[in-house]
Amino acid sequence: MKQLEKTYNPKETEDKIYKFWENNGFFKADVNSEKPSFSLVIPPPNVTGVLHMGHALDGTLQDILVRYKRMKGFETLWLPGADHAGIATQNVVEKKLKKEGLTRQDIGRKKFLEITWDWANQHRKKILNQFKRLGASFDLSRERFTLDAGCSEAVKEVFVNLYNDGLVYKGTYIVNWCPRCRSAISDIETEYLTEKGYLWEIAYPFKDEFGAIVIATTRPETMFGDVAVAVNPDDNRFNHLIGKTAVIPVIGREIPIIADENVEIGFGTGALKITPAHDPNDYEIGKKHGFSPVWIMDEDGNMSDNSYVPSDLRGLNRYEARDKVLEVLKKQGQLVRARDHEHGVGHCQRCNSTIEPYLSEQWFVRMRPLAEKPVKAVSKKELNFVPERWTRVYLDWMNNVRDWCISRQLWWGHRIPAYYCTDCGEMMVCTEKPEACTKCNSSDIKQDPDVLDTWFSSALWPFSTMGWPDVKNPDFKKFYPTDTLITGFDIIFFWVARMAVMGYKFTQKSPFKYVYIHGLIRDEKGQKMSKSKGNTIDPVEIIDKYGADAMRFTLTSLVTYGGQDIKLSDERFEHGRNFANKLWNASRFVLMNLEGSDDKPVDMTSLTIADKWILHKYSEVNRLVNENLESFRFGECAHLLYEFFWSAYCDWYLEIAKIQLQNPQMKLNTQRILKYILERSLRLMHPIIPHITEEIWRLIPGKAFKGDQISLMITEFPVYEPFFKNEEADRKINKAIDIVKALRNIRQSFNIPVSECINVKIFCANNQDKEDVEISEFYVKSLARVDQMLTESGVAKEIPSRSATAMVGKSLIAVSLEGLIDLDKEVKRQTKELEILTKEKKGLKSRMDSPQFLESAPKEVIVKTRERISEIEEQSESIRNLLKSLES
Repeated sequence: MKQLEKTYNPKETEDKIYKFWENNGFFKADVNSEKPSFSLVIPPPNVTGVLHMGHALDGTLQDILVRYKRMKGFETLWLPGADHAGIATQNVVEKKLKKEGLTRQDIGRKKFLEITWDWANQHRKKILNQFKRLGASFDLSRERFTLDAGCSEAVKEVFVNLYNDGLVYKGTYIVNWCPRCRSAISDIETEYLTEKGYLWEIAYPFKDEFGAIVIATTRPETMFGDVAVAVNPDDNRFNHLIGKTAVIPVIGREIPIIADENVEIGFGTGALKITPAHDPNDYEIGKKHGFSPVWIMDEDGNMSDNSYVPSDLRGLNRYEARDKVLEVLKKQGQLVRARDHEHGVGHCQRCNSTIEPYLSEQWFVRMRPLAEKPVKAVSKKELNFVPERWTRVYLDWMNNVRDWCISRQLWWGHRIPAYYCTDCGEMMVCTEKPEACTKCNSSDIKQDPDVLDTWFSSALWPFSTMGWPDVKNPDFKKFYPTDTLITGFDIIFFWVARMAVMGYKFTQKSPFKYVYIHGLIRDEKGQKMSKSKGNTIDPVEIIDKYGADAMRFTLTSLVTYGGQDIKLSDERFEHGRNFANKLWNASRFVLMNLEGSDDKPVDMTSLTIADKWILHKYSEVNRLVNENLESFRFGECAHLLYEFFWSAYCDWYLEIAKIQLQNPQMKLNTQRILKYILERSLRLMHPIIPHITEEIWRLIPGKAFKGDQISLMITEFPVYEPFFKNEEADRKINKAIDIVKALRNIRQSFNIPVSECINVKIFCANNQDKEDVEISEFYVKSLARVDQMLTESGVAKEIPSRSATAMVGKSLIAVSLEGLIDLDKEVKRQTKELEILTKEKKGLKSRMDSPQFLESAPKEVIVKTRERISEIEEQSESIRNLLKSLES
């Protein structure tokens, strides 16, 4: 019989086992299978990325679910892939070109895309290979990329359909513009950070009369784009000024003073400069009053070269222009004052540049009509969030959804399928470039230069990867809609909501039934992990150091059903490593003690009370693991398995089995139970720690429990076996375990050598207790090295002299100390301990009696002091009782 190596080597085992799975095609989904399907799609990681702890958590939870469902008899598909990551990828390639002294404009669009495709193809496999290190059982034969031919076809089909239905439109609106990326970005790609700045108060003089109206602004450089000054009609300070004309400082252009109820009376001076081309609120006010916008800044965030901007400011960046404007205003005496002001400033999530609100012609999706069905889906239970609290977050966003700006001024991405006739200007929206203009028949046609927001193609991911728009595609028919989406809460708006929208619009179904939302990974102090803070943990390094299974088990253990964020440090992975080592060592013990074993099932007619107990414990953990996995309680599963295997099986049953294996009449059935419980435990643990369980499982001899399968991952997941339930055996062995623990504690407290046998008297609370203790006497005597064990029913009238005692439930245990320790020496030791405690209590009481301490000390210090006094009183009372017994 082949044995396990003395120590577990995760690197060697995990690489070997993963290749075994891959070579046997165990991850590949069979579209022709008659089994019920279970499918999920990976949240596609960016092609620019590498595996981080968020991916590791996400991938672990997905793999647990996939492996569990595969073992439950489902035809499972976990579809992998990567996202083309428009802005992020273009930024990386542009930086690469910059090092060569080039820009994308220098080499042209075609060449730039060739270079970017080469880069993407080299890197897209990298992160998926790192997922493989994790043990991910996804079907690589179905790997997809959001920019591949199939996804591109789906994107064009969706865009054209939405356009034809009036749900995609082109319009001029204020957008979030990133001057660094030179592209519009959506609201949810804009991160608002609180910054300390100034609110500058500037005097706009009246035309042809003395005086001025003072406005307040955080962006004085935009004043050249002002079209009006607005005040609230209910603000009595300005009623007499409405209808007058003000003059913009520096340039002298005249603008009207208007009334608008949207002006906040209490903000700044109460007078607001209106700059429609560079502020979203100003745009709405300007549109309402019929003002034409004035652009004074270009797409790079530099001051425009036009007549509205003073010549000496043209071409300066916005911050340089701001400094110059303030300098001129000071000289002219029109800068009234600058007040400190904290406000939220938008930043590009990709490059961290400050966003510029910019009036621009863009493509938009009309979201409100599309949101109706996905909102109703929640009440119909077609779409369910776990934990349920995220439903409200999803609904709040959907019920207040704004139109989605989907165009990006990039080259890398899905190019918008809109075409323009250069002769007559006709716009044609279609999946393929038309041969001629539908209006004038000209063949001079050019495609829209913009590309779609990356999240547009990501929104189609669950069905575009299944062959849609071909609804007869076998994968689409078998595996769509998917069953579960596992992701973090940070992309509910970016991705989850938009997938629901597109799923209902184009397949009339929710793309998934369940959305499981987990918390985010943070460092041990609860801070967000980032490279700049230097607090990131590289999962590949953790795998190299501890093993993939150790990382998976630790991460799973830290997941809470409430979806709380996870505080993580390198040391926490020792928990997973220790469990893997415990499993390995326990399995090694079992395999080494199967000499002479047979290949027969457990003989249920020859069970000892301990056998019945471990089978009961297994039955309970089996039931609970199944229930918890079905309800996405991953962390609870890890805790249950840890407690059962480490405590019940290893700490107690293996110790009992050592005794039973010495008895020829018990040996064979004990070996069967050892083997059965180990084999079934490996099945239960496999979804969480797949590599080590597979390696051990392959070495378990015989087919009585294993069946004919060649791999653990394709065996049947254990189902609840109620005939193992035995609460009587559970009560009796639990009682024995508690007695053994109490006796071991007494040994430790009095330094009684393990080699010395002890004599014990147990005063049982009632006859039932007495019967339970007597039945387990054999185990207690063996495990606690007891020579004589006497039991009595009823309360002890007198505690035996010179004995140490302990309570187990309502039973009193007395251990005679005669001949085991130096009683006089022990009395002195305990007396000294009592004196130390008495002195400590006196000092603490003195502190608590001081009014000054009670007034000045922090509340938690006072609470801890009271708790310590109470603790000392309990310890002192225990020592006094012990001294009475020792001195009698």
